[in-house]
Amino acid sequence: MATITERTAQDGTKSFKAEVRLKGYPAQRATFKRKTDAKKWVQNTESAIREGRHFKTAEAKKHTFADLVYRYIQDVLPTKPKQASHQKQQLTWWSEKMGDYLLSDITPALIVQYRDELATGATPRGAQRTPATVVRYMAALSHAFTIAVKEWGWLEDSPVRKVTKPTESRGRVRFLDDDDRIKLLQACKESPNPLLYPCVILALSSGMRQGELMGLKWPDVNLKDGYLILHETKNGDRRRVPLSGLALTLLKEHSKIRRIDTQLLFPSERNTQKPIDLRKAYASALKSAGITEFTWHDLRHCTASYLAMNGASLAEIAEILGHKTLQMVKRYAHLSDGHVSSVIESMNAKIFGGV
Repeated sequence: MATITERTAQDGTKSFKAEVRLKGYPAQRATFKRKTDAKKWVQNTESAIREGRHFKTAEAKKHTFADLVYRYIQDVLPTKPKQASHQKQQLTWWSEKMGDYLLSDITPALIVQYRDELATGATPRGAQRTPATVVRYMAALSHAFTIAVKEWGWLEDSPVRKVTKPTESRGRVRFLDDDDRIKLLQACKESPNPLLYPCVILALSSGMRQGELMGLKWPDVNLKDGYLILHETKNGDRRRVPLSGLALTLLKEHSKIRRIDTQLLFPSERNTQKPIDLRKAYASALKSAGITEFTWHDLRHCTASYLAMNGASLAEIAEILGHKTLQMVKRYAHLSDGHVSSVIESMNAKIFGGV
């Protein structure tokens, strides 16, 4: 039931108080200067209540964006331990900009304003943020709004859905040619740190991420059958990593001098419950080998590149590296052109014969 009551103030001005009462719902009231506006509000409000939309909007007027971020950090981030620290930092940045706004007042235009500020501003270290970084910040924001919509009922729709994300640059492919690889491995072998060489060999032969490699524990290594199991990976899935050749030989030798006070394969000297930090040793080896602009993560690119050049399919590379989709390994497709050509040649010879 809806009613519209006309009121006249002492100065003669008129106003119209609209009230909507539906069984099972709290009464809704609003005042307008024109009767036509009051009638329109009544119609819209009644429809919204019947369709379950009205009180979602009401929730958006009760909570600020800071409330959303606080609840997300408390309730959701603990279920995402690998992304927690980064996403907390990203959401805190957004909260510093929009924290005082009610959720009902956050529009796509407002997010665009701070998206552009994020893209043009510098990091605390003074570096320019890349489009990829901005995309990560927006992904964290988007998921927080999605949870608020789907699980908390604080919003009817996410304003991030209408905001365009920056275009990320094509994936970087940096791998060592034969000469540079030989120089680097020789420098690693001559390093004062005896663990650098086996770690680099293991990284090159398996494609493991640095965190995966450094977190390896002896119970997860099977030297007899030549494989290891990664329980903690970036995408959350366990992964079986084959071991062969020099990497397997070096691990077998390393197992003979393993420490009994830790399960880690490569523990720190100062704290055996933490993995070794090879950053300085690796940087020194790169300098000795005369190699510049080559990060530890680029060893993983080397693995993928060598696999592609030796005939591995993109699906095989994705499986070895632990990617759920082929999108991340398409950057190596051009390196396997010869393999693709041979496959096409073989198929044509089979179906058309020698014609």
